[in-house]
Amino acid sequence: MADSQQCLFCAIIAGEKPGQLVFDDGTAVGFLDARPVFKGHVLMVPRTHVETLTDLPVDLVGPFFERVRTVTAAVEHGLEAAGTFVAMNNRISQSVPHLHVHIVPRNRKDGLRGFFWPRTRYDDSAEAESYATKIRNALPAEESVLGG
Repeated sequence: MADSQQCLFCAIIAGEKPGQLVFDDGTAVGFLDARPVFKGHVLMVPRTHVETLTDLPVDLVGPFFERVRTVTAAVEHGLEAAGTFVAMNNRISQSVPHLHVHIVPRNRKDGLRGFFWPRTRYDDSAEAESYATKIRNALPAEESVLGG
């Protein structure tokens, strides 16, 4: 795992590398993606160096996503976009190992066509249930949303 001494996003946060900042507070920093899907594509990052969502301290999850929400609205309103695509990768396809949320402005017929990976199906409902059970069983008891 890269640490903050080697992290491009930490260098942008520290002002050591250039970045077109759009948001900056004690919790998060937002800046334009250098290689945007569409112009105005923002990356929101926690000020604290963490690699993935699961590394983000629980007490920062809410405040961080409040900032993501705020900047998402600003992208839509400021760019007169019809909507946004908001997404993140964890490790796989994560070009910089620092948690970041993509906020991409969207408009109808902008050329972006959903997800670009193959889709599959479960063989039957029993197979689907086996996957659901594995995921439910991996949740901490206090996090179960099904009440068990």
